[in-house]
Amino acid sequence: MRTILITGASGGLVQEIIPLLKDDFLILLGRDVEKIEQLYAYHEKKAVFNVDIRDEAALIAFFEGLDNQFGQIDILVNNAGYAIYDDFENFSSQQVQAMFDINTFALMTMCRLVGKRMKARRSGQIINIVSMSGLIASSKSSVYSATKFAAMGFSNAIRLELAQYGVTVTTVNPGPIATGFFDQADPDGSYQESVKAFLLHPDYVAKKIVAAMGTKKREINLPWSLAVAHKLYTLFPRISDYLASTVFNLK
Repeated sequence: MRTILITGASGGLVQEIIPLLKDDFLILLGRDVEKIEQLYAYHEKKAVFNVDIRDEAALIAFFEGLDNQFGQIDILVNNAGYAIYDDFENFSSQQVQAMFDINTFALMTMCRLVGKRMKARRSGQIINIVSMSGLIASSKSSVYSATKFAAMGFSNAIRLELAQYGVTVTTVNPGPIATGFFDQADPDGSYQESVKAFLLHPDYVAKKIVAAMGTKKREINLPWSLAVAHKLYTLFPRISDYLASTVFNLK
């Protein structure tokens, strides 16, 4: 039985992942413990914690207790994250900092604290849920894309650092997923309406992620249209800028 730690456990994508992990022991992190307990009442092999992943000291203390209580973590899934889509001039410094704190810095801290434990025992897998916005920037996603480009570059670097110790780092880069993610990122629904033809079903993404668990898979890019657009982005930047601002304007 594997032990899998998942952040952002109440998110719509995780709600599709957990039913596929019925034989695993799950350590679930989120802000609303009661909601998480209710969502996954059917899954008996779990422990739920409210830990502020932005607080490094709190995380250090949490993992020290976790070592004694549950032992090793086989797979870390960094899922926590959020977005605000708007013109950059409308962002405050506090909003920029807050998005980096969750999407980038918390992810980095989780990787450091779990990664060193995996490195010591020479096994494990880190799965970072990044975004296609970490590969292709688009209008109104300036801050979100910045956080995700940083997370992508970081993931690529630690993959090289940890590979020699038997630790795999997998990045998952989905386009827009039909979950509650947009309730905050796109409160008026205009963005989600504009990309409804390209929305990924969360159960499809979940199956791809679970299939990659326990493998050496480097990267998952979804959907295929945006994966192709990313390849074009590196080869034909001017054309890609046009596509990113029109056809593939998918945050």
